Amino acid sequence: MSDDVGDIEWGEGDPRVLFVMNLVLSSIFATVVVLGLSYANLAAFTFVNVASAALVLAALTYLVTN
Repeated sequence: MSDDVGDIEWGEGDPRVLFVMNLVLSSIFATVVVLGLSYANLAAFTFVNVASAALVLAALTYLVTN
């Protein structure tokens, strides 16, 4: 039997895929947050608000992970 069975090598991944995945997940989360703020009458649910929140979240995620 081989001793290295079950060992997993973790790679960095393709930066383009990680960037797109970050944008998609940040956009989904920003939509939920702005929708909640809109429901509480704290912010309007507009494309500009969602896009701004998504860009801020994507930038923060990028800064934290790098």
